[in-house]
Amino acid sequence: MNVLIIIITFVLMEGVTWFSHKYIMHGWLWVLHEDHHQPRTNAVFEKNDAFFIIFAIPSIALFALGAFVPSLQFLFFIGMGILFYGIAYFVVHDIFIHQRFRLFTRTNNFYFRALRKAHKVHHKHLDKHEGECFGMLWVPLKYYKESLRNK
Repeated sequence: MNVLIIIITFVLMEGVTWFSHKYIMHGWLWVLHEDHHQPRTNAVFEKNDAFFIIFAIPSIALFALGAFVPSLQFLFFIGMGILFYGIAYFVVHDIFIHQRFRLFTRTNNFYFRALRKAHKVHHKHLDKHEGECFGMLWVPLKYYKESLRNK
């Protein structure tokens, strides 16, 4: 049952990511996210990296509640799902897509090509308006089709 809680939480986090990216990061917290849509500098960190801390807080709180309150143990596993999604986000977004570390540079899988294209389309908008592709792991069907055409 605990593994199921982790998996369900991980899957639901894509919706949380889409919503928070579209309405929070491209909304009232644009001040933190804006530098992520600008040409990359040699800076090690961006203001946008604050979101890693912001999104870690609920996970840490759920770990603590689930670990120390026996009747709320299920919260620990929700925290695990959030943590695993955060790790996946870091690997996919920061390492694979933005190449903050030079890994996975030769990947040619159709899903990963579609993922990169969707993210590139998202970043073509340098301001907070008129964006698209706000999720992270879910890619609209048109990018899969394009990826298969452009092997």
